[in-house]
Amino acid sequence: MNSKKHPLVSFIITTYNLPIEMLRECVESITDLSLSVSEREIIVIDDGSDFSPVNELTEMAPDIIFVRQPNQGVSVARNLGLKIATGKFIQFVDGDDLLINAPYEHCLDIVRYQEPVDMVMFRFSESKEEPTDFSFTGPLTGQEYMATKNLRASVCCYIFRRDRLDGLCFTPGIVHGEDEEFTPQLVLKMHNVYSTDAKAYYYRKRNGSVTHTESKEAKEKHIADMLKVILNLKAIAEKCDPLKKVSMERRVAQLSMDFLINVIRMTKSRSQLNKAIDLLKQHDLYPSPDENYTKEYTIFRYLKQKKAGQLILIAAL
Repeated sequence: MNSKKHPLVSFIITTYNLPIEMLRECVESITDLSLSVSEREIIVIDDGSDFSPVNELTEMAPDIIFVRQPNQGVSVARNLGLKIATGKFIQFVDGDDLLINAPYEHCLDIVRYQEPVDMVMFRFSESKEEPTDFSFTGPLTGQEYMATKNLRASVCCYIFRRDRLDGLCFTPGIVHGEDEEFTPQLVLKMHNVYSTDAKAYYYRKRNGSVTHTESKEAKEKHIADMLKVILNLKAIAEKCDPLKKVSMERRVAQLSMDFLINVIRMTKSRSQLNKAIDLLKQHDLYPSPDENYTKEYTIFRYLKQKKAGQLILIAAL
């Protein structure tokens, strides 16, 4: 009989051609936590880097599980990490980012001492040092949370129970928006969600990273991927029960707004904005629902309907 105890948290790190110093800092932010070796599982998925960091990684932490795959993108890499993971909870970490110790320990305390807990949501920071906000709210069901609150788009801002996934995975081929597609489906599966304003994840802005590439091809791919994500979630919403459908439709409406905002930021063109609006119209996603989801949503909904408002948005964004 196998009596091996499963780790509390599986940390899934994805990396591609990152400097070893950056990856080392990421791994050390995990090994420096209060989790014992038996309580943690560190899985590094190398998405076909030119040079393998396996020797340096195993020197840092001999218990690291290192897997190298042909370059297929972050979605495939994360899916592979999920297949390997054995922890009760999952935490995704991008290899160029890191966990901020004290705020993340607060998140771990919620996992350890609140019962039952399926998910802990936290915030990210662009600074490596943050004061710890020890407050938290919950529990709510995922449906209740999504019905009234905005999601944190990045999947790296969640610790969640692995057994709640129920086969959910990332869609291969989506480079921009893979998190936006995954997180609302994930949250809807959760029964006991806690939320904290603790900034426990350091997000590093790095030249050349996927989200900061400015080439024309990357912008076109970004726009196409975001539309695909919105349409996928719209199709999922139509199959949900009534309460979950309302929550998912709220998310679709917000992502449709984000889609138009991204078009404005990337193109600075009113004609491109109106082409994007026409695309949404074709799929019954425009006009936007007349709802006061957030102050920003309400203002944007009003401005984008008028020529003068569109010009204001183009100048402001």
